[in-house]
Amino acid sequence: QVQLVESGGGLVQAGGSLRLSCAASGRTFSGAVMGWFRQAAGKEREFVAASRWSGRYTWYADSVKGRFTISDNAKNTVYLQMNILKPEDTAVYYCAATFSDRYGLGRAHEYDFWGQGTQVTVSS
Repeated sequence: QVQLVESGGGLVQAGGSLRLSCAASGRTFSGAVMGWFRQAAGKEREFVAASRWSGRYTWYADSVKGRFTISDNAKNTVYLQMNILKPEDTAVYYCAATFSDRYGLGRAHEYDFWGQGTQVTVSS
Protein backbone atom coordinates (compact mmCIF):
# COMPACT_ATOMS: atom_id res chain seq x y z
CA GLN A 1 0.00 0.00 0.00
CA VAL A 2 1.47 3.32 -1.10
CA GLN A 3 1.84 5.83 1.67
CA LEU A 4 3.06 9.43 1.45
CA VAL A 5 3.82 11.41 4.60
CA GLU A 6 4.69 15.10 4.45
CA SER A 7 6.61 17.05 7.06
CA GLY A 8 8.45 20.34 7.43
CA GLY A 9 5.63 22.85 7.32
CA GLY A 10 5.38 25.73 9.73
CA LEU A 11 5.25 29.49 10.20
CA VAL A 12 7.85 31.67 8.51
CA GLN A 13 8.24 35.34 7.74
CA ALA A 14 8.07 36.67 4.22
CA GLY A 15 11.43 36.28 2.51
CA GLY A 16 12.28 33.22 4.55
CA SER A 17 12.73 29.57 3.59
CA LEU A 18 11.29 26.18 4.43
CA ARG A 19 12.01 22.67 3.22
CA LEU A 20 9.18 20.20 2.97
CA SER A 21 9.79 16.46 2.94
CA CYS A 22 7.64 13.63 1.63
CA ALA A 23 8.47 10.13 2.79
CA ALA A 24 7.18 7.53 0.34
CA SER A 25 6.65 3.86 1.14
CA GLY A 26 4.73 0.81 0.02
CA ARG A 27 6.42 0.05 -3.29
CA THR A 28 9.40 0.94 -5.43
CA PHE A 29 9.20 4.53 -6.64
CA SER A 30 11.75 4.26 -9.39
CA GLY A 31 10.25 5.95 -12.43
CA ALA A 32 7.34 7.48 -10.53
CA VAL A 33 6.33 11.09 -10.94
CA MET A 34 6.28 12.88 -7.59
CA GLY A 35 4.41 16.14 -7.31
CA TRP A 36 3.71 18.91 -4.86
CA PHE A 37 0.40 20.71 -4.80
CA ARG A 38 -1.03 23.32 -2.48
CA GLN A 39 -4.44 24.47 -1.42
CA ALA A 40 -5.10 27.83 0.19
CA ALA A 41 -8.24 28.41 2.24
CA GLY A 42 -11.25 28.81 -0.01
CA LYS A 43 -9.31 28.00 -3.17
CA GLU A 44 -8.83 24.99 -5.40
CA ARG A 45 -5.82 22.76 -5.13
CA GLU A 46 -3.08 23.97 -7.46
CA PHE A 47 0.05 22.47 -8.92
CA VAL A 48 3.41 23.60 -7.53
CA ALA A 49 6.17 21.32 -8.82
CA ALA A 50 6.85 17.79 -9.99
CA SER A 51 9.72 15.52 -10.82
CA ARG A 52 10.20 12.11 -12.30
CA TRP A 53 11.96 10.11 -9.60
CA SER A 54 15.74 10.77 -9.53
CA GLY A 55 15.05 14.41 -10.34
CA ARG A 56 16.28 14.29 -13.89
CA TYR A 57 13.11 15.91 -15.22
CA THR A 58 11.39 18.64 -13.25
CA TRP A 59 8.65 21.14 -13.96
CA TYR A 60 7.18 24.02 -11.97
CA ALA A 61 4.24 26.36 -11.77
CA ASP A 62 5.14 29.83 -13.04
CA SER A 63 4.35 31.31 -9.64
CA VAL A 64 7.19 29.40 -7.95
CA LYS A 65 9.84 29.18 -10.68
CA GLY A 66 13.17 30.44 -9.43
CA ARG A 67 12.06 30.21 -5.79
CA PHE A 68 11.13 26.56 -5.23
CA THR A 69 13.17 23.47 -6.03
CA ILE A 70 11.99 19.86 -6.06
CA SER A 71 14.50 17.09 -5.45
CA ASP A 72 14.76 13.61 -4.01
CA ASN A 73 17.29 11.39 -2.27
CA ALA A 74 17.03 8.70 -4.97
CA LYS A 75 15.55 6.37 -2.41
CA ASN A 76 12.27 7.23 -0.74
CA THR A 77 12.07 10.92 0.09
CA VAL A 78 11.07 13.89 -2.04
CA TYR A 79 11.81 17.46 -0.99
CA LEU A 80 10.46 20.87 -1.82
CA GLN A 81 12.90 23.64 -0.98
CA MET A 82 10.99 26.90 -0.77
CA ASN A 83 12.93 30.17 -0.77
CA ILE A 84 11.90 33.82 -0.84
CA LEU A 85 8.52 32.85 0.55
CA LYS A 86 5.59 35.22 0.09
CA PRO A 87 2.33 35.53 2.02
CA GLU A 88 0.53 34.20 -1.04
CA ASP A 89 2.44 30.93 -0.64
CA THR A 90 0.39 30.25 2.49
CA ALA A 91 -1.47 26.97 1.99
CA VAL A 92 -1.64 23.32 2.90
CA TYR A 93 0.99 21.56 0.83
CA TYR A 94 0.38 18.04 -0.43
CA CYS A 95 2.71 15.42 -1.80
CA ALA A 96 1.35 13.29 -4.64
CA ALA A 97 2.52 10.39 -6.78
CA THR A 98 1.66 8.64 -10.00
CA PHE A 99 3.28 5.84 -11.97
CA SER A 100 2.22 7.29 -15.29
CA ASP A 101 4.91 7.43 -17.98
CA ARG A 102 3.82 10.89 -19.09
CA TYR A 103 5.68 14.13 -18.37
CA GLY A 104 4.46 17.57 -17.46
CA LEU A 105 1.65 16.31 -15.25
CA GLY A 106 0.17 19.29 -13.46
CA ARG A 107 -3.42 18.46 -12.63
CA ALA A 108 -4.56 16.92 -9.39
CA HIS A 109 -6.63 14.21 -11.10
CA GLU A 110 -3.51 12.95 -12.86
CA TYR A 111 -2.05 11.77 -9.55
CA ASP A 112 -3.16 8.59 -7.84
CA PHE A 113 -1.68 8.81 -4.36
CA TRP A 114 -1.74 11.66 -1.87
CA GLY A 115 -0.33 12.56 1.51
CA GLN A 116 -2.28 14.16 4.32
CA GLY A 117 -0.79 17.63 3.82
CA THR A 118 1.34 20.01 5.86
CA GLN A 119 0.49 23.63 6.63
CA VAL A 120 2.78 26.43 5.48
CA THR A 121 2.02 29.91 6.75
CA VAL A 122 3.99 32.94 5.56
CA SER A 123 3.52 36.11 7.58
CA SER A 124 4.03 39.57 6.10
